[in-house]
Amino acid sequence: MKEMKYEGIVKAIFIERPNRFIALCKVNQEICKVHVKNTGRCAELLIKGVTVYLQESEDPKRKTKYSLIAVEKGNRLINMDSQAPNEVVEEALASGKLKLPGMEEGLTFIKREVTYDASRFDFYVETYEKKGFVEVKGVTLEQDGYVMFPDAPTERGLRHVEELIKAKQEGYECYVVFVIQMKDVLYFKPHVERQKAFAEALKRADKLGVRLLAYDCLVTPDTLELDHSVQVQLEEV
Repeated sequence: MKEMKYEGIVKAIFIERPNRFIALCKVNQEICKVHVKNTGRCAELLIKGVTVYLQESEDPKRKTKYSLIAVEKGNRLINMDSQAPNEVVEEALASGKLKLPGMEEGLTFIKREVTYDASRFDFYVETYEKKGFVEVKGVTLEQDGYVMFPDAPTERGLRHVEELIKAKQEGYECYVVFVIQMKDVLYFKPHVERQKAFAEALKRADKLGVRLLAYDCLVTPDTLELDHSVQVQLEEV
């Protein structure tokens, strides 16, 4: 399976994040405005002085020359690109590396960004006999070896889970795939303290047949690849 590949990666030092979309980073002794491709809090990642990896844009019309792709957290490299999880999941679905429980016979059709009721799911998939929806969530929050989602409260994410429950009850196979944008983690769990309602909805979805999957990733400064399945732990909420 091909990994997701970034071109034009440069090493830099993170200085500060004035708002959700912009960071200031030192690139070759020059302070540059950088586009942050992740609107989550990422407070435990973006700490002054940490090493980050930026993608240089060749578009002269862009307001920012660079986009923030990855960050070092101790000995761990974490991809922060919120668009990357969908890319690696699409590649894994198409190649057959990611096999969906209940649809193991193989996908015959994959389509991105499909509307169902009040939501737009990341993927609509089919086998010869079944139809399903896949929603993808990127995970960057790590603590003591385990990872959590969400980083910040997400009403959109909550609605997605509730809509997946409805779709499952109407006969679709339904999945939430948590893409852990790092390697060497112990397990995944919902972040109850950050958004109890999302954790409750996830537990309800699991009981009603929505499949909850988590995968870690092989990460380098310029690549990302879906790797191994990670245990999902649903605690009492």
